[in-house]
Amino acid sequence: NRPAHFAKQNLVYKVYVHQNLKDRKTYIGYTSNLENRLAYYNSGHVKATKHRRPFKILFMEDFNTVAESKARELWWKSKSGRTKLKEFFNK
Repeated sequence: NRPAHFAKQNLVYKVYVHQNLKDRKTYIGYTSNLENRLAYYNSGHVKATKHRRPFKILFMEDFNTVAESKARELWWKSKSGRTKLKEFFNK
């Protein structure tokens, strides 16, 4: 058995864009378990978005570290990133 800190090094972090199907608004985040994150949002556990369910994944990218995923998440949330998302999904 490997110590827990070795297992953490093998995680893949995903930066994702999900969209609610009611008003089509998007949300950008990152996680090491995208299936669980989406299930959590769709189950209504997040008070701020409970009324906007259901959600679907529009886009995701894989990263090896939390630092890389945080940096990319911030970029997607920036003006440049939001402009790029609009180019992707408004065609």
